[in-house]
Amino acid sequence: SAGTYSILQPDLSKRLLKNKVRALEATGAPTIATANVGCQLHLSTGASTPVKHWIELVDEVTG
Repeated sequence: SAGTYSILQPDLSKRLLKNKVRALEATGAPTIATANVGCQLHLSTGASTPVKHWIELVDEVTG
């Protein structure tokens, strides 16, 4: 939970982040992809797996 929610509800936002990152990293995917820059920034603070905007992934494939 990013954006203003993370400011207004920081404790809940941190718990949601921890749960979401745990679930995403449990998939074993080499990258976490998102379409939302706010989510990308928020997920990056808790993930050891790289978090990228989907357009970055398209750029990597198409060069």
